[in-house]
Amino acid sequence: MTEILVNQPVTRDPGAPLDPPAEYTGLREEQPIVRVRFPNGSSGWLVTRFEEGSQVFTDPRLSARRPRHDTPEGEVAEAGEDAPFDAGFVMMDEPEHGAYRRLLTARFTPKAVQNKLQPYLDKIVDEHLDAIAAGPETFDFVQAMALPIPCLVICELLGVPYEDRDGFHEATVDLMDMAKSREERDKGAHWLIAYITQLVADKRRTGAKDGILAELIHKTDGEDAALTEKQLIGLGVLLLFAGHDTTAAMMGLSTLTLLTHHEQREQMLAHPEKIGTTVEELMRYLTIVQFGLGRVAKEDLELAGAQVKKGDLVVVAMNAANRDPRAFTDPDSLDIDRKMARHMGFGYGVHACLGQNVARAELKTVLPKLFERFPDLRLATPLEEVPMDFTGTNYGVRKLMVTR
Repeated sequence: MTEILVNQPVTRDPGAPLDPPAEYTGLREEQPIVRVRFPNGSSGWLVTRFEEGSQVFTDPRLSARRPRHDTPEGEVAEAGEDAPFDAGFVMMDEPEHGAYRRLLTARFTPKAVQNKLQPYLDKIVDEHLDAIAAGPETFDFVQAMALPIPCLVICELLGVPYEDRDGFHEATVDLMDMAKSREERDKGAHWLIAYITQLVADKRRTGAKDGILAELIHKTDGEDAALTEKQLIGLGVLLLFAGHDTTAAMMGLSTLTLLTHHEQREQMLAHPEKIGTTVEELMRYLTIVQFGLGRVAKEDLELAGAQVKKGDLVVVAMNAANRDPRAFTDPDSLDIDRKMARHMGFGYGVHACLGQNVARAELKTVLPKLFERFPDLRLATPLEEVPMDFTGTNYGVRKLMVTR
């Protein structure tokens, strides 16, 4: 059995920080499904190829209801038994998953994002670019844009006070840092629960109507209540931390990528119509979810020639799958003209990221505006000295010093 620890830092080449871990790449070519050991001492399977990974996410014999395999060795916790909050549809199978997800779908369609969010997004991006232009020539892009823009957007969508951003961002960092103990990570989750609980109470008291959270309160309080109070709180927590951390990581990493791929950046700027394919290719090429997503076998089954037993956890290394040469031509090259029907940058199947159209809109707005406003933008440090986030659930840059 290999000693790879899923949900623990895996070595990346400091000279090639945009590439998946070499261990995953090697496994993809030699053992597309392999036994692994999780931090709690239990064993399961790691899948590193695209087609086999697609099967994991679409096979009804594999359940989204999965155990917490980040617990200390010898300690096993099933999902829902002691989870700090109700993860809602993330841990549901069909048909419950679809019914629950439909409560939110209308707010995240491309049309809804374009009509309701895009004007606000254009405004705040321009304001932040103006602030950069008025500030020092060398600055940290993460603090200047990659963190505040997604935070402003999720606060606008949910109806969360932006002045609370430092608190929920710090709690999110703790919750999603896989190098921290389970106790430390759960502290972040409990802070978020307390915060959303108080926010819900305040909105009920004041009769606030702004944002998705207020809409969900109405669904909870109505005669035909669609949500329990626990589900409401859990969904609010999930949307808050997932809605800003993922896009912040992707925005910083995408900017670093375009700073180091001059030809592709110039192509994007010369052909504005390519911004859509640019974002999709960045999602494939970078695949920020660095520890993979798992499913649990509901019965014995065969996968890529392996005999998976009922109860086994199967984790897909999506960063390796999105560089699979069987699915993508020259996959280790960034090609904004790439024609592809699918990728795993937003997950896959019915559980694909609910907020993917919001993330797309943010990236499609920030990236061209940034490089149009500052065409001479460049790294202020060598690539190998850029501090990367090796322990967060989402891979990204901790700090990105650039000169305009």
